[in-house]
Amino acid sequence: MADNWYTGNATEDADRHRGWLMGHFIDPGAGGVRSTGALEVKWGTHPAGERRPEWSTDEQRTTLLMLIQGRFRLDLTVGEVVLKRQGDYVVWGPGIDHSWEAEEDSVLLTVRWPSLP
Repeated sequence: MADNWYTGNATEDADRHRGWLMGHFIDPGAGGVRSTGALEVKWGTHPAGERRPEWSTDEQRTTLLMLIQGRFRLDLTVGEVVLKRQGDYVVWGPGIDHSWEAEEDSVLLTVRWPSLP
């Protein structure tokens, strides 16, 4: 397969990198075009009640989080957002800390940029 294109399944590929499908951490030899410093893409599946009790701090990237399925609460240092309907999303920039909880079984797509080590 040429290394400038890729086809796969998000659920299957997500198992390899804690849900992340694209980013600087993908091995260029194995991931080809998915290895990039431009952005990171994650397919997240979270059962109801799963949460991140600690806060992610000192973030230097911009993040977009979009709900595919379920109900998901995101706690930001600037407020709380509950994603309830398919397609609901939130975007936050550098310097905003966050934590989260899946209020129902949830599937989310996350895009962060740039991809930093």
